[in-house]
Amino acid sequence: MAHSHSHDHHHDNGHAHDHAHHGDHHHGHGHGHSHAPANFGAAFAIGVTLNSLFVVAELVFGHAAQSLALISDAIHNLSDVMALLLAWGALWLSRRQPTDRHTYGYRRASILAALANAALLLIVVGGIGLEAIDRLRAPAPVASFTVMWVAALGIVINGATALLFMRGRHDDLNIRGAYLHMAADAGVSFGVVVAAGLVMLTGWLWIDPVVSLGIAAVVLVSGWDLARDSVNLALDAVPRDVALHDVRDYLTGLEGVSEVHDLHIWAMSTNETALTAHLVRPGGSNDAFLQRVCEGLSQRFNIHHATLQVEADGGVCKLAPADVV
Repeated sequence: MAHSHSHDHHHDNGHAHDHAHHGDHHHGHGHGHSHAPANFGAAFAIGVTLNSLFVVAELVFGHAAQSLALISDAIHNLSDVMALLLAWGALWLSRRQPTDRHTYGYRRASILAALANAALLLIVVGGIGLEAIDRLRAPAPVASFTVMWVAALGIVINGATALLFMRGRHDDLNIRGAYLHMAADAGVSFGVVVAAGLVMLTGWLWIDPVVSLGIAAVVLVSGWDLARDSVNLALDAVPRDVALHDVRDYLTGLEGVSEVHDLHIWAMSTNETALTAHLVRPGGSNDAFLQRVCEGLSQRFNIHHATLQVEADGGVCKLAPADVV
């Protein structure tokens, strides 16, 4: 269940705050956790174990079949094990309690992990692309039957791991990163199976690298999206699923509020959003009003960490001009 709470503080002189108002200042702080992230610890443990075993299998059989495709896919899958470990570590860090030095805890680690994950995806794309171009220039014979069944095993393992993260991919950018890695891998494995089958049927060695390039393009698109979103969050951009103008309209439309300024919305982590704003409300404020606003922000916009300052005396706030951050 969502829960919001508000604190009402009164400062009776202008020195208690940046703003030289001699009226009362009200600060409301509310947060709830109706969309608290599910615990994906088990999903990460299963994913890391299965994929690590698969990497070993690919290396062993790739070497036996003299298949460069399988060996390079093993390296690709190894990068995914690293990505899963990175995301898992960030999830663990984000659940650590706040300290006097890190007052938000380590939530932002999830944003950094999503960023690192995206970088890893893009690097892997470059590796696949270079490998494919190399093989187009000098096609190499492939032990296609071995490649087919090992890659088929890859579809099962990567597909199953992707399903473990599927339900959390919309709520948490970090989980989405893990999901994209695994889904892309299942696609890679499927492409390898199809390519090996076609090579066996036709004898055309160039099919393998061409399919690899197609897969690289798919991974590039998903990695680019993840990179863009995680860079935006790292720069304190408004999260993609929150429309700033809708939040502003909601706050401006509140009973008694004549103006809203110094409105900021940013991501505390890949699944938690914070807001601060100054509300000009000539009639002043009380706990019930702040409680209603915090609950409204939580339910309508999934913003659980709202800190509001109510300005009642009509003085000009230093942070009111639009060009002041």
